[in-house]
Amino acid sequence: MPPRILAYSATAEFRHDSIEASIEALKAKETALDVKFDFTEDKSKFTDENLSQYDAILFLNNSGIVLDDMGKAALQNYFNLGGNFLAIHCAAAALRDSPFFGRQIGAYFDYHPEIQESAVDVLDKTHPSTVMLPDKWRLLDEMYNFESDPRAVGAKVLLTADESSYQDPQAKEKGLRHGSPHPIAWYQERGAGVESHGIAGRSWFTGLGHCIEIWSDDLFLSHVMGGIKWVLQSKTTKAFNANGNVGNAS
Repeated sequence: MPPRILAYSATAEFRHDSIEASIEALKAKETALDVKFDFTEDKSKFTDENLSQYDAILFLNNSGIVLDDMGKAALQNYFNLGGNFLAIHCAAAALRDSPFFGRQIGAYFDYHPEIQESAVDVLDKTHPSTVMLPDKWRLLDEMYNFESDPRAVGAKVLLTADESSYQDPQAKEKGLRHGSPHPIAWYQERGAGVESHGIAGRSWFTGLGHCIEIWSDDLFLSHVMGGIKWVLQSKTTKAFNANGNVGNAS
């Protein structure tokens, strides 16, 4: 049985019009990734029993408080059992009332300048989500600023925004709190949202993914696919570990 991923795209605040395009793009990559996606916006799917069948949970451009207390507890339990996590773009603006989620994702979204052509620098060319990228990657997307530095919870930064490549007139007034160089994608070998008694799975986040068009960009899709492949190789779930507590047993 292939690894199984729950892709959750519910929104309670701003809704990206690229969500539908992202779902279609990921569906088209199921065979290449050898995974099974289940797409939902139904928060009632977040129960201990239902989450136990997944090797990873993907938060896809969510916003606001998209889970009730029962769902948040189930998500925390899933992380404690070695479940893996992926998050894309506006997912960093979800569940601000849940500190464990903030640690698992690495940092919450603060604000962004106007969408414009920008450049990101690749810090780590060895990771599966960046190995295919040029050293300086130019693209049209939002360059997110974050409320904190993901490195503070142990994240390893993969991509940084080249702040000289775009205009951010609010930066001086607001102040940038995410550290330097400016993080835009990162990973955690051990997700920081797990409780002290838990078994930590992997976590991967990219701040890119705003536009409809980027979801048909081969480089961006390879970036996302590399992140998916990497989290699944944690060997903390049943897809690659018969002794795993959660996941789709082979």
